Amino acid sequence: MKKLLGILVAVVMLLTMIPFALAQDVTIDYWFWADNDGYAATMQEMIADFNATNGKGITVVGSQVPWDGGGYSNTVFTAAMGGGGPDVATWKLTATPAFVANDLLAPLDGYLENWADYEQIEESLWEVMRQVGGGEKVYVMPWNTQVLYVYYRPSMFEAAGIGVPETYEEFLDACAKLTKDGVYGFGMRGATGGQEPWGSFIHARGGTFEDLTTPQAVQGMNDFIDLFKNGFTPPTAPSDGFSQIIDNFKSGLTAMTVHHIGSSAGMVETFGEDVGAFVFPAGEGQWTSMGDTENVMFASCENKEAAFEWLAYLAAGKGQETWCKVTGNVPVAARVKEMEEFQNNPFMKVSIAGAPYAGILPILDTTTEWISGVWPATVQQALLGDITAEECMEILQTELHK
Repeated sequence: MKKLLGILVAVVMLLTMIPFALAQDVTIDYWFWADNDGYAATMQEMIADFNATNGKGITVVGSQVPWDGGGYSNTVFTAAMGGGGPDVATWKLTATPAFVANDLLAPLDGYLENWADYEQIEESLWEVMRQVGGGEKVYVMPWNTQVLYVYYRPSMFEAAGIGVPETYEEFLDACAKLTKDGVYGFGMRGATGGQEPWGSFIHARGGTFEDLTTPQAVQGMNDFIDLFKNGFTPPTAPSDGFSQIIDNFKSGLTAMTVHHIGSSAGMVETFGEDVGAFVFPAGEGQWTSMGDTENVMFASCENKEAAFEWLAYLAAGKGQETWCKVTGNVPVAARVKEMEEFQNNPFMKVSIAGAPYAGILPILDTTTEWISGVWPATVQQALLGDITAEECMEILQTELHK
């Protein structure tokens, strides 16, 4: 009888172990875009490394999906709505509201509560993740960013007898003092995309995107207008876009302009050591624009714990380190930020210093049209004196929050 009981116990134990073993051998489908073939190859190498080292029987299968000028998000949305989407995907924050509204994304809060590396990522970035998800839950896992900062020419600063601005008022003063001998102090971007550096002026006066009509926000707009009106920017500033501000800076026409680390290699190639960077300085407030790439888990994923292991590998594990080294993007994990390779790059170091103040525009149904049409058209009118700063901000507020 005892022998029979022992056999039964052994059988029960075996039967309970079999499903557990099978549960550990899972496949996670991951969709991603890559800006070039080299990045795509790096991603496949990262996937192979994770599969070989996770020790939990998790196999990630990566599928490259074209970015398609932003059409990537529509491709993923259509697939997810049809029941054929991935378990996990590379992400842009702007896509989040539509997916959340259709219950397509899995909240990550339960996994984050027990994740040992949660504090590796700054709380300010987690707050951005909550905001795009509606304010309470986190649906998006940080991965890497690009942080806008100010490029400047040290030789021009020396000739003007000034140092790197440490306050917003000093920055405005530098724009004036650097304007001489055919050089303009600041390379302003008045065309599409200019809302990003413009946001730093609004916040420096204590304004916010929530209400662009406050006295503080209007003062920031007046500062922006005055730079152009007083001749501290090129006369083409109202229509200057990305190419123009970079070309003007590289040609020596401007002493400062705003962009991110993606331009640093070209700057060094042009100027050697005669180019530097600093965080857009604080006034009453401080803000800079953040370009973003994240990852999400879909509600339809059947193996969410396994999927989270992959998200964690990208956010704070070896995947974070590898991807940021290859792409030059700014890491989000403190451990990676502190690595010698990143700290020895002056442009990366400034990007990291600006990260706590980096954010995004409100993601609303109106945001895309506001960025591409409303902002440049309205701000150009203000710069040219056709409307006042107050009128400009009333229009921007109404069109963004309607």
